[in-house]
Amino acid sequence: MSKIFVISGPSGSGKTTLLGELLKDVRLKRRLMKSVSLTTRPKRTGERHGRDYFFVTRKDFEFRKKAKKILEWTKYLGYYYATPKDLIEKALLKKKHLVLCLDLKGARYVKHAYPANSVTIFVAPPSLESLHQRIANRCTRTKQEEIKKRLSLARKEVQACGQYDYSVINKDLPEAVKQLKNIILKEINSKSKE
Repeated sequence: MSKIFVISGPSGSGKTTLLGELLKDVRLKRRLMKSVSLTTRPKRTGERHGRDYFFVTRKDFEFRKKAKKILEWTKYLGYYYATPKDLIEKALLKKKHLVLCLDLKGARYVKHAYPANSVTIFVAPPSLESLHQRIANRCTRTKQEEIKKRLSLARKEVQACGQYDYSVINKDLPEAVKQLKNIILKEINSKSKE
C-alpha cells in the first residue's frame, strides 16, 4: 500500500531542510515522491517553479479550488498554499509513496481523506527561543510584525504535536534526519509486508 507521509511543523522548525536531506538518501529517493504545492506567494531567491512550488496567480488558485482540483489549502501570512489533488491520486495509482510538507489543518485533512495511507510527522524546534532565532536569522528582511505572527502561530502548532503519529525534535540536523528516515523506512517496510 502506498503511504502519504505528511511532515508538519512551525515556520523555522527545519521541516523543508529535513525533507531535502531525506530525499538525498539513495534508499529513499527511488521510493519517495515529493509533493509540490501550489502557492500565490512570490518566488524567493533560488526557488524554481515546479521544483519548490507551482507559483500561481490568485485567479488561477480560485479557479482550481472551484474546479475541485485542490485536495487541501490554507492561507498563511496573506498567501494561499494548496496540494493539487491529481498529484496525490497519480502517486497512489502508481503505488508511489508520497511526502508532503503541510500545516496542521492540511495534515488533519489528508489524514481524514486517506486514513489508511497517511502517516503524520511533526517536526518540533528544540525550544521556542531557538525557533525565534531561526526565524529572525532566516528572515533578515522580515518585519518584526511578521516574526511575531509566525511565533504566535508556532506556539499553537507546537501544542498540537500530540495529534501526530510521530514527532521529531530538530535540535541536531543529522540526528533529526536519521530519526525521520527510520520512521519512513519502518512505515514503508511494515506496510509492504501486509
